[in-house]
Amino acid sequence: MRKRKKREAYSFILPSLATLVAIVIFPTIFLWYVSLTNYDLSMGWEQKSFVGPRNYFFLFFEDKDFWHSLRITLFFTAVTVSLEFVLGLGVALLFHRYIWGKRVWMSCLILPMVITPTIISLIWKLMLNTEYGVLNFILSQLGLGKVNWLGPKEAFWSLILVDVWEWTPFIALILYAGLQALPQEPYEAAVVDGANPRQIFFYLTLPLLKPMIIIALLLRSIDALKMFDVVYGLTQGGPGNATELMSLHIYRLGFRHTNWIGRASANAVILLFLSTLLTTVLLRTLRRERLGGA
Repeated sequence: MRKRKKREAYSFILPSLATLVAIVIFPTIFLWYVSLTNYDLSMGWEQKSFVGPRNYFFLFFEDKDFWHSLRITLFFTAVTVSLEFVLGLGVALLFHRYIWGKRVWMSCLILPMVITPTIISLIWKLMLNTEYGVLNFILSQLGLGKVNWLGPKEAFWSLILVDVWEWTPFIALILYAGLQALPQEPYEAAVVDGANPRQIFFYLTLPLLKPMIIIALLLRSIDALKMFDVVYGLTQGGPGNATELMSLHIYRLGFRHTNWIGRASANAVILLFLSTLLTTVLLRTLRRERLGGA
């Protein structure tokens, strides 16, 4: 009887396990393998050869564009996630209060998240146009000069602006759900003890909301590290390499200019390592919070 139950349990697990192996484990192992070869698209698969860590040496010691893409990717992730968290927390606190037409406003809030990234990049590319864009039109009406939003110095900050506009609602909704689920008894006790709103926020709301904050930061940080679609549609990594994040650098190495699949795979492994490291740190922090709360 027990063996039959085990077989039944394995039969339920097997489809999920096979899917996991097919779309996650096998591609990851294949990525590691290709990163240790000299394979490029100009040769046949049988002509490749094993070169060991040579691709990694090239990235770390010869490829200056790699260090540039790594630096701006980390900076982009830190700035966008920080801004989105601050703005998202403010929006969540605002919606946590009584607001007339809250459902309508929340529906409008969700819109940036559900628009296709390609459409987002096209819309913002029109809005940021130096000559005909709506942002420069508003600046000109205010008597201010035009800004070359997609120029060498401004393109990176324009990219941050678009990402903050698109994903602040995501963090806001997560934190709003967390606020709605908070117990009311600690707040009632704090009011009875004479705590002011500032003390309640910093010593009660934020600690209780910390698990949801960590989850929101984890999801957004991973997505920001591997961002590609909006960047490609808006700037294609330019002007020059001003907005060439690691995902764009991988694409350029592997498919656009050089066809160096081996070196592009090595770059992708490093990006995978960064995502894994960030995930591990945030999940350990979340686990400590749960154990502490228990």
